[in-house]
Amino acid sequence: VQLVESGGGLVQAGNSLRLSCAASGSTSSITFMGWYRQAPGKQRELVVTITRGGGRTNYADSVKGRFTISRDNAKNTMYLQMNSLKPEDTAVYYCNAQDYRYFNYWGQGTQVTVSS
Repeated sequence: VQLVESGGGLVQAGNSLRLSCAASGSTSSITFMGWYRQAPGKQRELVVTITRGGGRTNYADSVKGRFTISRDNAKNTMYLQMNSLKPEDTAVYYCNAQDYRYFNYWGQGTQVTVSS
C-alpha cells in the first residue's frame, strides 16, 4: 500500500484546510485509516481514525468539533476537513493505513502551518 498526502499549507488562525490521502496498491487489504500529526519537538499523535466502511471514527479531544474525516473507497481516498484552525494545530500531518494483518503504512507527510 502506498499513501500520498496533499493539501497542506500556511493559513491564518480561524481558517480551514482540507487534506487528502490517496491510497494505491493492495487497498482492498486496508481496514482502518487515519491521520496523525507531529509538531516540532513532540511525539507523533493521533488526530482521527476511521473504519473501512466509515461507520466508526475516533477523534482526539483536541480536534473534536473542528475536524472531520471522511473516505471515498471508490476513489481510494481519505480526507480531513480542518476548520477553525489554531496555531497549536501546526504540525506535519501523516496519513496512516492499517491492513488486516495489523501492518501500518505511512505517507510522507504534509506540513500544516497556522499563523496567529
